Amino acid sequence: MTARQATDRPQDYFSADILRRVQEIRARHVVDKLRERGIDARLARAGVDQFGISIRLPGGREAQWDTDGAVGLEAVVLQDGDLVGFVPKIEGSENFGEDQVADAIARTDYDQPVARLRAEPAPAGPPLPPAGGVFRRFLDGFRYR
Repeated sequence: MTARQATDRPQDYFSADILRRVQEIRARHVVDKLRERGIDARLARAGVDQFGISIRLPGGREAQWDTDGAVGLEAVVLQDGDLVGFVPKIEGSENFGEDQVADAIARTDYDQPVARLRAEPAPAGPPLPPAGGVFRRFLDGFRYR
């Protein structure tokens, strides 16, 4: 691609591509922070250019955080693909940084159908290895730092 061809593309193309990569990288960083706390978190790919965080819960349940692309931090709790609970949007979460997102997810109590945030996070377990292991950068095509 020549420099001329790159400048012929609409600006929105570059903005959308950068935004997609930022969302993916941000979700991956939050997953890493949660795994350091001993929480079984994984990157969730919910669709084309939609990334979120999947947390495995006891009893075969799974919490899927921010897979819908909406502004703000919220989650659905699924068991065998059926909705069994949810986490309503956390007020002010649209301005959260990665550490605040990880803390909010770690403090969530999933025992009720409408989950709530605990005052203190659950005790941290032993750190889990990074998702993807040693081949993570190879499988993802070196798309992030």
